[in-house]
Amino acid sequence: MHFTLFPTAIGSCGIVWGPAGIRAVQLPEGGEAQMRARVRRDFAGVKESSPPAAVQRAIEEISGLLRGESNDLSGLALDMADIPLFHRKVYEAARLVGPGRTVSYGELAARLGVPGAARAVGQALGRNPFTLVVPCHRVLAADGRMGGFSAPGGVATKLRLLSIEHSAPARSGELFPDEPGLDFDVAAAVRHLADADARLLRMMDAIGPCRLELRRTATVFGALARAIVYQQLTGRAAQTIHARLSALFPRGHEGFTAEQVLRTADARLAAAGLSRQKILSLRDLARKTVDGVIPTLAETRGMSDEAIIERLTEVRGIGRWTVEMLLIFRLGRPDVLPADDYGIRKGFARTYGKRKVPSPADVTRHGERWRPYRTVASWYLWRAADQLKDTQPA
Repeated sequence: MHFTLFPTAIGSCGIVWGPAGIRAVQLPEGGEAQMRARVRRDFAGVKESSPPAAVQRAIEEISGLLRGESNDLSGLALDMADIPLFHRKVYEAARLVGPGRTVSYGELAARLGVPGAARAVGQALGRNPFTLVVPCHRVLAADGRMGGFSAPGGVATKLRLLSIEHSAPARSGELFPDEPGLDFDVAAAVRHLADADARLLRMMDAIGPCRLELRRTATVFGALARAIVYQQLTGRAAQTIHARLSALFPRGHEGFTAEQVLRTADARLAAAGLSRQKILSLRDLARKTVDGVIPTLAETRGMSDEAIIERLTEVRGIGRWTVEMLLIFRLGRPDVLPADDYGIRKGFARTYGKRKVPSPADVTRHGERWRPYRTVASWYLWRAADQLKDTQPA
């Protein structure tokens, strides 16, 4: 067996081949040294070589797909000799889902003649070694949500690949029906920051690829309710209280509503662990949601960042920082810089060799050069603040 790495619009990818065809395709993961180590770990005795003509054509087709070209990779030869029979059938069926199209796990199972085997189909795709050539990123959950993705970057990578292909679930006409995706190309953002700020570039190189991922939320109300619960608590304590609060309502683990909160007595909310101040904040959020002050996710798509901040900070207990976290991690906005955040300022000091933590005004002033991608700069500053511990806000 042989392999090579090749550049693409999303970074260096890897391809492994043998006499019978392609054995694996790998998406970017860390640096090239890390990718080489992974290939050699997964394929004993593999040699790095120049690709023959057939593999070179495959590389060109894959690279074109990642540039947004509607390339159909279903004709590329794959070596599936070591693949279990059911997995092989799943992969062959998935290869018929072309660019710009999506199917559900259940639909794919039905096409195989095994309706009800959606979980088994998902497990097979989770072990797919032929990423992109077997387009498991085009297979979604039954409700149109992303489902899982075992390649580096997880669901965020799946979302990005679908964005590149301009793909969308057929039932809604949107890529992510109840939750916005990233509003920007992370690779373009990284290139812009690298060109705009040499000091930041050095830190980016040390940290590695940006792995900014969205956190799922069905509603703005749900995201803000969680933020209220989590205020001034450790993650574990807040998680426990939020779970108790959710358990008060039927199917609350899937998300409770403003109307349910308004119908619930203070004593029951307090028994779940909420303080008096948090109960007041949660009720104010619920009332403003019912009254239409709080925008829906669909409405936020037509609003500027500042307009969202102005509306949401009308809620008792919700400040600018909380809304900035929502803009970044829930709405995927590209140009948010939470300059008041201590982790941001600590990361700035480390990146630029400052002895003292800078003021928010200093960070804001320097951050002008990062526009329109201050969100990605913020992500790197959080990582710079503590590379050994995940300090990304909840």
